[in-house]
Amino acid sequence: MSYGDYQIELYLGALSGVLPEHPFSYPDLESQALATLPPELRTYIAGGAGDETTQRANVSAFDDYALVPRMLNAHAERDLSIELFGRTLPTPLMLAPVGVLGLVTPDQHGDVHGAEVAAATGVPFIGSTLMSDPLEEVRPACGDTPAWFQLYTPRDRDLAASLVSRAEAAGYEAIVVTLDTWVPGWRPRDLASGNFPQLRGKALANYTSDPRFAEMTGPDPDPGATVMTWVGTFGNPLTWDDLTWLRQLTDLPLVLKGICHPDDARRALDSGADGIYCSNHGGRQANGGGGALHWLPDVVAAVDGRAPVVFDSGVRTGAHVVTALALGATAVAIGRPYVYGLARGGVPGGVHVVRSLLAEADLIMGVDGYPTRADLTPDAVRRRG
Repeated sequence: MSYGDYQIELYLGALSGVLPEHPFSYPDLESQALATLPPELRTYIAGGAGDETTQRANVSAFDDYALVPRMLNAHAERDLSIELFGRTLPTPLMLAPVGVLGLVTPDQHGDVHGAEVAAATGVPFIGSTLMSDPLEEVRPACGDTPAWFQLYTPRDRDLAASLVSRAEAAGYEAIVVTLDTWVPGWRPRDLASGNFPQLRGKALANYTSDPRFAEMTGPDPDPGATVMTWVGTFGNPLTWDDLTWLRQLTDLPLVLKGICHPDDARRALDSGADGIYCSNHGGRQANGGGGALHWLPDVVAAVDGRAPVVFDSGVRTGAHVVTALALGATAVAIGRPYVYGLARGGVPGGVHVVRSLLAEADLIMGVDGYPTRADLTPDAVRRRG
């Protein structure tokens, strides 16, 4: 069965009088999801840094590229599988780490439900350090689908080591170190609403369940002490000198997230990183940086096949997924779309979003004559204009 067959399910359902419950266009998905969330979460999830030029540029960058159709290369079955750190994965999609994922479902267990979306779709889940449930309770919900753990590196090195070792013991298969969030970006929407979920004690389950963090807070801390201890350790301003220490924390693949310059990509691999994650945090951290997609080709060229390159930022459609793959991404991570799917419709809503993206990507590849992931090379795309 091809991923594009999802549309057959939907059409057959309509013949039986059952119309799709969840929206298909991103604007509809976003507006309906935000309507279900409290105001403080709306600003945190939908907003970006500064006047949000970079956030918009991440999406509009995809309009600068066009996939060139190739005919007489039709295949009834497409192969979207990829190889990633010794694993053959059925699709090139991943679920990006989202620090307030746990808060977007009414039961406040959105991290577990995101993992359940991964289990239902076979799309790997990248769990954030900022979870509402401990990482050990989230990983089993992924089932046989791989999961990675994203580390916001704390200032306390023993706490960093504890988080990484816990992730390793729980069955996460790679560590993703986010490099661009050692200090919060300038986010006017959040500032206007006075909203910072972690300062209200939200999404800190990986800290409050950690033995090293417990040593730092002391026995029976009140909520204020917990939050202030977190404030004191969150956000390690990492430099290249820290990479040797990070590499020594684990034998798992180490993926550096936030790499957008080719020189940084080369130096990261030379310094022991196993993977590159090209991203500008969806435009949430720094304004004025342009669309991350524009930096992807140079990063891929610098990596030169030495390591996988994961990409996120601005991915909204299956066509976006195909474009990023053609520009050299090994895997493409989605953030807001699946978060909105969960917020609006729970696990079924999240599954619908992922299946819709896969269906569109699969059908585009089929119609335009690119039957396998390997066929999507830079020659398949052209710059518009």
